[in-house]
Amino acid sequence: MTFKDLGLKESILESISKLGFETPSPIQEQVIPYLLNNESDIVGLAQTGTGKTAAFGIPMIEKIDIKNPNIQALIIAPTRELAIQVSEELYKLGYDKKVRLLSVYGGQEISRQIRALKNKPQVIVGTPGRILDHINRRTLKLDQVQTLILDEADEMLNMGFIEDINTILESVPPERQTLLFSATMPGPIRKIAERFMKDPVEVKIKSKEMTVENIEQFYVKATEREKFDVLSRILNVQQPELAIIFGRTKRRVDELAQALSIRGYLAEGIHGDLSQAKRMPVLKQF
Repeated sequence: MTFKDLGLKESILESISKLGFETPSPIQEQVIPYLLNNESDIVGLAQTGTGKTAAFGIPMIEKIDIKNPNIQALIIAPTRELAIQVSEELYKLGYDKKVRLLSVYGGQEISRQIRALKNKPQVIVGTPGRILDHINRRTLKLDQVQTLILDEADEMLNMGFIEDINTILESVPPERQTLLFSATMPGPIRKIAERFMKDPVEVKIKSKEMTVENIEQFYVKATEREKFDVLSRILNVQQPELAIIFGRTKRRVDELAQALSIRGYLAEGIHGDLSQAKRMPVLKQF
């Protein structure tokens, strides 16, 4: 099956082609027809990396009426990073159609977002706290929303956003299509589906293999006191242009970044305790 077989319009097919997508992934093949035809609400059990952003993004962009200046779609994501990532992919998908899109999240000046909202975006991607903040300030009008998407709902539960999500969902018209994506379905997430969704179709995508064929993997057994020296030797031998090192705790990340810097490596740490203003330069440097 190709994207053309799904009945998509030429403008979105051009954007898909530019992004290098050739054939739809399993979740795209299943979700796109439901969303295009407004057939039903969808609960998608899928992990990151299955292509779910394009699965909801492609038909959502297709349905946007560019002559209508109101917000027609709302995507709620658990973190700033995911909101940025999703909005960047949606921007590329909607580029040829000239869809106006805005991401709103904490850590960014709210006055700047309020000014940007006056440019009449048609799609909003945001984190629960900041979306709720705009609703309370009456700067975000959601009375024309036709498509609502909850991305990585189980992560939002883990981060304590359930009450915020309930409040946001009550602010959106009941006559809409709702999609909920989650890797797992704990009780509170199922309750949201029962309360705010109409007979949702469940689309279950088997998790992909955890390993990828073209990535070479190896491990080294080392005692705690040897680990840092072994890591340094690996970096010296492999001489990677870019490398990502995962630490178990925030403190460990800080210790590693500092110790590597002392040894002359160009290293920066990134974790949840850093403000957005500090995280972005680190990501840009990388």
